[in-house]
Amino acid sequence: MKNRESIDRIIQVNDINIGNHIARMRKSMNIKQTDMVARLQINGIDISIYSYNRIEKGTQNPTVSFLFACCHILECDMNTIFDFNAIM
Repeated sequence: MKNRESIDRIIQVNDINIGNHIARMRKSMNIKQTDMVARLQINGIDISIYSYNRIEKGTQNPTVSFLFACCHILECDMNTIFDFNAIM
């Protein structure tokens, strides 16, 4: 049985939904999740469709290298991924 401090219990901060922002941008560029995963893998990110889906849902935290690759694929910067303008 897992305790409260288990790493599986860590989720994204509620005020910044990174996964939702990535999903919104991905959909606006008409990129399917499977295509996004393939592009991430081409960019050196070892990720499964399952893990990618969890990041978009907000139940798994993305790595910095994942975020950097997403910026490259989605042609944006980190401010857009984090959507800082929306919370300021």
